[in-house]
Amino acid sequence: MARLVGTAADVCGRVPGLFPALAGSFLRGIRIMAVELYNDGRHVCLAFYDLVDEEADHAVQCNQFLIVDGDHGALIDPGGNMTYNGLLMGMQRYFPSRNLDYILASHADPDIIASLNKWMVTTRCRVLISKLWARFLPHFTTGRDYSDRIIGIPDEGMVVPLGESKIKAVPAHFMHSEGNFQFYDPVAKILFTGDMGASLIDHDVALKPVTNFDEHIPFMIGFHRRYMISNKICRFWVNMVRQLDVEMIVPQHGARFEGKVMVNRFLDWIENLQCGVDIMTQDNYRAP
Repeated sequence: MARLVGTAADVCGRVPGLFPALAGSFLRGIRIMAVELYNDGRHVCLAFYDLVDEEADHAVQCNQFLIVDGDHGALIDPGGNMTYNGLLMGMQRYFPSRNLDYILASHADPDIIASLNKWMVTTRCRVLISKLWARFLPHFTTGRDYSDRIIGIPDEGMVVPLGESKIKAVPAHFMHSEGNFQFYDPVAKILFTGDMGASLIDHDVALKPVTNFDEHIPFMIGFHRRYMISNKICRFWVNMVRQLDVEMIVPQHGARFEGKVMVNRFLDWIENLQCGVDIMTQDNYRAP
């Protein structure tokens, strides 16, 4: 069972020497709430749901994730400049950012990886992303050659060693990006699905798991109909996921699906959804 942990004050208190000016300005009065998706004392999966300022309704809510195994750590989809400061501070309770091994990027959208330059400067981490996007990533940096730290994931995916565990980069192409990966943690039995399973809701709702699937559908259906390329691709993906031992599906936007029953409800739903090119007609392609 996931649990809510951490505040800005707690993090700053534990790491008094870490960017004190930042802690006193950007984080003053702001609660950084982290959710422990899994923790067995050595292997930890942490989610951040509240790092995007939604007050002006100008930016989509998005989630960031940290996996720690012993003295090794990986961030999944750390986001852009809007989330960087809070994520940097919030992760310190579990893992020192200077020791970060990897950034695992599902694809190359700005809400996924636009903060890349800051992570490359402040850590020695390597970045794993689809080989299709590897040469696009320098456009998120100052132009310095980071080619020795950018690893292109082949289309078939790969296994990423992390401490004593292994994270699997599994294919999720055209959901929605041409080169797209999701990240499966066999220890925690969590599949981090990027945009698949996303719902457009506020962070205070997103940090809680879905409890009523039918009531949750309206928050997902518009997104999936437009962003997922076709039902054919969704069915291929479902067939693959059913071969994994998944206890939790955790998307990059909105709420997660916990437990086999809720995971299967989502798989059954997306397997039958008409979306993307399935629902496009000539009327969608007329000059204004």
